[in-house]
Amino acid sequence: MLDTQTPLIHPSAVIAPEAVIAEGARIGPNCRIGPWTIVGKDVVLEEGVVLGAHVVIDGITRLGAGVQVFSFATIGLPPQDIKYKGEPTRVEIGPRTVVRDHASVHRGSVGGEGVTRVGSDCLLMAVSHVGHDCQLGNGVMLANNVMLGGHVAIGDTTFVGGGVAVHQFTRIGRQAIIGGMSGVARDVIPFGAAFGPHARLRGLNIIGLKRRGFPREQIHGLRALFRALYREPGAFNQRLAAAEERFRGDPLADEILDFVQTPSRRGLLPAGRSVGADEAKEGLD
Repeated sequence: MLDTQTPLIHPSAVIAPEAVIAEGARIGPNCRIGPWTIVGKDVVLEEGVVLGAHVVIDGITRLGAGVQVFSFATIGLPPQDIKYKGEPTRVEIGPRTVVRDHASVHRGSVGGEGVTRVGSDCLLMAVSHVGHDCQLGNGVMLANNVMLGGHVAIGDTTFVGGGVAVHQFTRIGRQAIIGGMSGVARDVIPFGAAFGPHARLRGLNIIGLKRRGFPREQIHGLRALFRALYREPGAFNQRLAAAEERFRGDPLADEILDFVQTPSRRGLLPAGRSVGADEAKEGLD
């Protein structure tokens, strides 16, 4: 049980008597820990972290200031990797991120960077899973039952719809959107919109771009680049070369062009038919 005299627990922290805090854990100012929650010996909770009842935080795990973790969530448990032999790998979660009930975030593996990272201001909804060595940017939202395989990388402010499965080593660029119940096995470009059981790139996340305040001129430029890459005739390498000449130098275009030319384990998600108005309204906003 908790030793309230340990200097590693800030005196302003409020900890339920039923909680189990391992010796060596660091509990910051104004943290709150609910009953029957377990905090491991190598865990660091920064200021204002709130852990609900029946939470498990284990391994070498750091939760940033203001993180909230709801009941039955687990963070820092060993990776689901048969090669893992107990190496001291980590989890880092940025400030103000919310981890909802029954969600899980596994620690990294030596086969990756050794750390699973979730950025600041993210929302991991109920029963979502972040596999070992995943790298999530800031403001990422995972809806209920999202499943991320190991080594998945997701850029800032991307939204992943409910029930989506993402294959290990897949990259998803920033400000993209993945429609609910999709299966994503290849990389999704920044600002892209993808959906389907065998997901295809359907266009751009126009509604998300508007909500984020992107100027009309930038959105029009991204649309023109998308058409040049995915709707013009010819082989993709030819279209890419033409797009380089036409669009290189625009910051948002550069982001997409750099993404598609970065070496990848999975390759690029192919384009499918364009998103219709009803689909965009119902599944991609």
